[in-house]
Amino acid sequence: MNVDAIEKLQSVIHLPASKSISNRALIIGALCSLETDVQNVSDCDDSRVVLSALRDKPYVIDIKAAGTAMRFLTSLLSTMKGEHILTGTERMCNRPISVLVDALRSLGADINYMEKEGYPPLKIRGCALKGGNLSLASNVSSQYISSLLMIGPTLQEGLHLRLEGEIISRPYIEMTLSIMRQFGAKVYWISNNEICVEPKSYEARTYFVESDWSAASYWYEMVALSSDKDARVTMPGLFANSLQGDSVVAEMFASLGVRTSYENDVVVIEKGGELPSYYKRDMLSQPDLTQTIAVTCCMLGIPFRLTGLQTLRIKETDRIAALQIELGKLGYDIEIDGDEAMSWDGAIKPDAKTEMPLAIDTYDDHRMAMAFAPVALKRGRIVINNPDVVTKSYPAFWDDLRQVGFRLD
Repeated sequence: MNVDAIEKLQSVIHLPASKSISNRALIIGALCSLETDVQNVSDCDDSRVVLSALRDKPYVIDIKAAGTAMRFLTSLLSTMKGEHILTGTERMCNRPISVLVDALRSLGADINYMEKEGYPPLKIRGCALKGGNLSLASNVSSQYISSLLMIGPTLQEGLHLRLEGEIISRPYIEMTLSIMRQFGAKVYWISNNEICVEPKSYEARTYFVESDWSAASYWYEMVALSSDKDARVTMPGLFANSLQGDSVVAEMFASLGVRTSYENDVVVIEKGGELPSYYKRDMLSQPDLTQTIAVTCCMLGIPFRLTGLQTLRIKETDRIAALQIELGKLGYDIEIDGDEAMSWDGAIKPDAKTEMPLAIDTYDDHRMAMAFAPVALKRGRIVINNPDVVTKSYPAFWDDLRQVGFRLD
C-alpha cells in the first residue's frame, strides 16, 4: 500500500476498544456461573477468535495469529469439561508455550503436545483443578501470568502464585487483577512478587470496555512527525485513569513534542514542548510501544536507547530484528545489545536510499505496519507491504488515515 503524506492533521478519531481488556473480560465472563454482558468488545482478529471459541466451542479451535487467545484459552479450557485441540498459524505453532503448560500441569491439567514438544497445537482435556502453590519465572510473557490468575478463583484451593525474578509488563498483570476484582474475585498482592487468589466464584455483571491506548500511540506519533504546527487529534473514549499500562504513552510523548489534555474521557493531543537531544527509556512495562518510539525518534533525528526489550523476540515476529532491518532501509543503523536493548547514535548511513517510495515489510505484525505508516509525514510517501495485518488490533486504521486526508493506494 502507498501512503502519501498530508499537510494538515486535525481530526476526531474514534479508536477501537482495547483488545487487552476485551479478551480478559471475555475469559472471566466465561468463568462466571451466570451469563455476563461484555459491551464494546474490540472488533479485531484477536477478540473475534476468543468470541468464536466461547460461542461455538468447536473441537478444533484455530486462534490464527492471536497470541493472547492461545495463552488465555489454554488455561480456560483446562478448567472446563470437554476435549479440544488448540492451534493457530505456522508462526503461532512456533511460539513457545511450555512455561504455561508446565504450570497448568502442576495444577493437575491434562494437556498434551500434538506435534513439537513445547509448542502448539495442544490437546486439552478439561477437568476440575485443585490449585494451591505455584512458582513461575516472572521474566516471561505477562500473558502466562494473567492466564493463570484468571482461572484462580475457580480452583478448589485458589492460587498462591510466586513470581521469581524481575517482573516484566507489570501493568498488564495489574490490569488483570483489576478486572478480576470488578467481577467479584478476591485477589491481592501478599508481597512484591506474590499474589493470592482466593477460591471464590466470579459474579456476573455488565462490563464496558474502554478505548485502546496502544492504538492511540500511532496518533501521538503522527502529531509528533507532522509538519502542521497546529496538529491536533481528539480521541474520545480514552480514560485518564486507565487500566492500560500503555496509557503512559502520553508521558512518553510529552518529551517528544506532543502535549496531552483530558476532559470527560476525551483525550486531545497537539503540538507542544521542546524536543530532547537524546531519548532514553526502559520499555520493560510497555514493550508494545517500542516500535512506535523507535520510529518516532529516528524520524525526528533524536538519538535514543531503549531497554527492557526481553519479550520482543517472541512476539508476532522478532520485533528487535524487524526494527533493525526496516529502520536500516531508511538509513538508520540500529545497534542491538542482546535481547534487552537497542540504540541509535544519530548517524545516517552514507549509502542510505533516500528516494521514495521505499517498501517496509511487516512480518505479519500489525504494529510494524502502524508504526511505519507515519513515516510518510517525513518522507512524503512510504509503501507498507501486507497492510491487512492491522486487523489484528485496529481494523479501521487505514480508514482513519483516509479520514484525516492521507492518500492510500
